Amino acid sequence: MAANQTNPVTSERQGAIAIIQIDNPPVNPLAQAVREGLVREFAAASADGTVKAIVLTGTGKAFSAGADITEFATGRNAPFLFDVINTIEASPKPVVAAINGLALGGGFEIALGCHYRVAGSSVRQLGLPEVKIGIIPGAGGTQRLPRLIGVEPALDMIVSGAPIDAAKALSLGAVDQVVDGDVVAAAVAFANGLIERGEGVRRTSERLIDAAALPADLFDKRRAALARHPSGPLAARACVDAVQAATTMSFADGMKRERELIQECLPSPYAKALQYAFFAERQAGNIPGIGTSVKTRDVKSVGVLGAGTMGTGITLAFLQSGIPVTIVEMKQEPLDKGVARVRETIEGNVKRGRITAEQGAAIGKNLTPSLDMQRLAGCDLVIEAVFESMAIKKEVFGKLDQICKPGAILASNTSTLDVDEIAASTKRPQDVLGLHFFSPANIMRLLEIVRGKATVDDALATAMALSKKINKVGVVSGVCFGFIGNRMLECYGEEVQAMLLEGATTADVDKALEAWGWAMGPLAVMDLAGIDVGWRIRKEHKFSDERMRLYRVTDAIADKGRFGQKTGAGYYKYEGRNRIEDPEVTAMFRTEAAKQGIEPRNGIPAEELVERTLLRLVNEGAAILDEGIAMRSSDIDTIYINGYGFQAWRGGPMWQADAMGLAKVAERIKFYETKYGERWKVAGLIEKLAKDGGTFAGLDKAKGKG
Repeated sequence: MAANQTNPVTSERQGAIAIIQIDNPPVNPLAQAVREGLVREFAAASADGTVKAIVLTGTGKAFSAGADITEFATGRNAPFLFDVINTIEASPKPVVAAINGLALGGGFEIALGCHYRVAGSSVRQLGLPEVKIGIIPGAGGTQRLPRLIGVEPALDMIVSGAPIDAAKALSLGAVDQVVDGDVVAAAVAFANGLIERGEGVRRTSERLIDAAALPADLFDKRRAALARHPSGPLAARACVDAVQAATTMSFADGMKRERELIQECLPSPYAKALQYAFFAERQAGNIPGIGTSVKTRDVKSVGVLGAGTMGTGITLAFLQSGIPVTIVEMKQEPLDKGVARVRETIEGNVKRGRITAEQGAAIGKNLTPSLDMQRLAGCDLVIEAVFESMAIKKEVFGKLDQICKPGAILASNTSTLDVDEIAASTKRPQDVLGLHFFSPANIMRLLEIVRGKATVDDALATAMALSKKINKVGVVSGVCFGFIGNRMLECYGEEVQAMLLEGATTADVDKALEAWGWAMGPLAVMDLAGIDVGWRIRKEHKFSDERMRLYRVTDAIADKGRFGQKTGAGYYKYEGRNRIEDPEVTAMFRTEAAKQGIEPRNGIPAEELVERTLLRLVNEGAAILDEGIAMRSSDIDTIYINGYGFQAWRGGPMWQADAMGLAKVAERIKFYETKYGERWKVAGLIEKLAKDGGTFAGLDKAKGKG
């Protein structure tokens, strides 16, 4: 039967073997029409007396990427996936899964419902990633996988959501055979072998688990390890509960328990936030006004100017993606140190088994160190990563303008400075933009792509395409001080300083925000990044008198040479990486508060610490959105999730504001404005949306950007 849009399942015959294919490009999601087609084709094959075995596969590069998660919002209709899989497993004829490509979530659950599994050797993604969107596998995955590969390996896969490759799947027993070449042909041969040997069905659901052989405290230990799981407080625990059910219940009762648990997860705010974050990240790559007709430039080589921490991290990001890099420094010693850091990281990845020795050698060969800026002349993209000084950056770009070939993109890694002013130091401002990497640049996922007023579409599109190639989440920002992320962070940090002066301690602040869901508290972050970073920025730029007043103690800490972890002391004292609250710092804030006439409070409730920092982020985010610096509120959330430690299960600051209700947000901001004055002036966009009953998400959609 031929596939079409409404009937995306095909079937054909090879002798006694019926081959059923899922044909729903590009990744064969299990939409309702696919589920209906599978039920229909399996019923037909089961009823056909000339069919002795069935092979199930997918078209293209995917077996199936799983459920169509847009159905979570609209609701799913019968047949439900668990019923489809039960139908497949109940087949009286052997069913062999020919896993031709990725099999994730419901796609992997379908494979588990087949009686046998053959996978292509090139398959890299087999697994159950549902926990990453705040739910659990809901079509038998938590019940079949422990029966197939063992309870502890199944827990590892389900709780982490991490995929495995075909070789690992074979070693675990998740697949029966791994083959090179045509996996469907191999599965047909496998099925014919079953027929010849008279081997029948082998249902995973009928396998038994020896619960007595498991460690008595296995599940309690697994739950105890979930305190800061990236899915939040619900989904991972539900995964453990579901797998435990497989060890204590019949398969049918375990399936009922699995469905109960997924119904608890689906409506939770954590699942909604994670699914929002999933779509927001993908939406960030869509730049309004730049369609497929805009051709990207060919970037075959990259130049990096500066071999410090950022320069070497940026270099590694490109090298690890197979792009040759020329790294340039002005003096031999910093160049040697930078190259050594790059090579040590590559060697470390080899030792940890992340890459092979051959891959490590190939990556290293793509690095060209030099003391001569002229070596950048042939590069397609040059990224400046020098000291955060406008005068220095303008001088550098003036030189690059003379050296680099026509059509080369010139990028600054500045975190705060005016990209338009930098671009004006060249005769090619159309080719200049910001590429703001986050430290460590070879690891952190976020890349703020700063579009200058003269930046042309193909340069911007090229930067976005490159972000994906080097495994970054690219988000476009307009030009302003600090762009999107750091401009908002300044307001967040300012409020932290205010609360420290009012009576909160460093530990109060960090513990409250970490308990709420930040990966790390703001003061611990500043110690990790270096207090001197913001200290130098405040020396370089003119801020409001209020902000400078609020930062007096922090600047005094930096004046003492206490820059954070790298000097052994900052807001905290450090023993290794362990932070210890320092009474001296608390005393400094109390003394300064007295000087400023601030009456100390006996601590500040955790709820207030969270609310004030969150609302300062939201208020500044709204101003950024209103000014057009950010294209979408979801872009702001994507930046905070991928670059600033805002946990995805909290959705991002703008998502939190929508969840709170913008009328309530406006009310609380005005309350603090009355109490604290100008720094809390409510953003006009919040007032407007609150009055109209609107949301940030609705605004995105109305603009055609959501």
